[in-house]
Amino acid sequence: MSFSSFTPTSLLVTGGAGFIGSNFINRFMPLNPGCRVINLDALTYAGNLKNLTAVEQNHDYRFVKGDIGDAALVASILAEEKVDAVVHFAAESHVDRSITGPEIFVRTNVLGTQILLEECRKHWQSGLVADFRYYQISTDEVYGSLGETGYFTEETPLAPNSPYSASKTGADLLVRAYHETFGMPTIISRCSNNYGPFHFPEKLIPLLIANIIAEKPLPVYGDGSNVRDWLHVQDHSAAIECILKQAEPGSVYNIGGNNEWKNIDIVNLVCDLLDSRLGRKPGSNRQLITFVKDRPGHDKRYAIDASRLKHELGWSPAYTFETGISETIDWYLANQAWVQEVTSGSYRDYYQLQYGGAV
Repeated sequence: MSFSSFTPTSLLVTGGAGFIGSNFINRFMPLNPGCRVINLDALTYAGNLKNLTAVEQNHDYRFVKGDIGDAALVASILAEEKVDAVVHFAAESHVDRSITGPEIFVRTNVLGTQILLEECRKHWQSGLVADFRYYQISTDEVYGSLGETGYFTEETPLAPNSPYSASKTGADLLVRAYHETFGMPTIISRCSNNYGPFHFPEKLIPLLIANIIAEKPLPVYGDGSNVRDWLHVQDHSAAIECILKQAEPGSVYNIGGNNEWKNIDIVNLVCDLLDSRLGRKPGSNRQLITFVKDRPGHDKRYAIDASRLKHELGWSPAYTFETGISETIDWYLANQAWVQEVTSGSYRDYYQLQYGGAV
């Protein structure tokens, strides 16, 4: 099997102010000097430009506030910047929110992706750039739920169980269709649960840290036996760059951290690590654990087989979970001002201060 050698010169990142997108940009730009990076983000509740202070003064970086569903805006960016690669992070991503309000997930994740794809198709076919890649960032949740054994591979049938995962599945199938129908050079990767710096506090690990510091209850769905495979966001960012530059168009790759943990074990570990860091009696933080009614359609287990990515493109995770979670906790403790701004919503004022606009 042959593999690509592709080096982007002008990269459009959608959703680059979010958790994974911002970590990707912060890692990618220092390693790829001279590559133009345009960050298109609608700055919904999870988009935070303060995640990107390390690159915002870089002359190769440009932020554009806007929606992937705005076809005219997307077309103008692609043409003006002569974009030769798109990495599409922008999505509604919180499962609980998709259960209470699925419409926005369909509108953003399915229709928004189709509009972005169509403008990319026209741009690619215009001949303005010599080579092009469209890269869809997806999730292992499109595969549904595993039993106690086995792993998701790239050939696992798609069987989503939540409105969120269904919307991501719809997007993946559109990407596949654009490759099969038009020959458009697309790539898809599906990752396991990410953790690390700049994670929005409604997600499990940052929520645990924030609640433990404040000595608030730690809600755990069901009996906490649901299993997830955890991937450090820096490992994910490295994998994305590897895939972008080497994967053949039409490829799908799984990205996993080889770190399966039951939710309750994660909770106990974070409790114990923060006992020592906060100077509390061993075991005291575990007293905050509160079991709550399980959410509808809660997938029992996810586990990724990322061997194809390792064998074909040479990527493997650098972080063990023990190292990654320890560093993540230390980052949150050292960046309480960031956490408080995100929790209060005051981070949203940064756009107005930096760019003179209103969110």
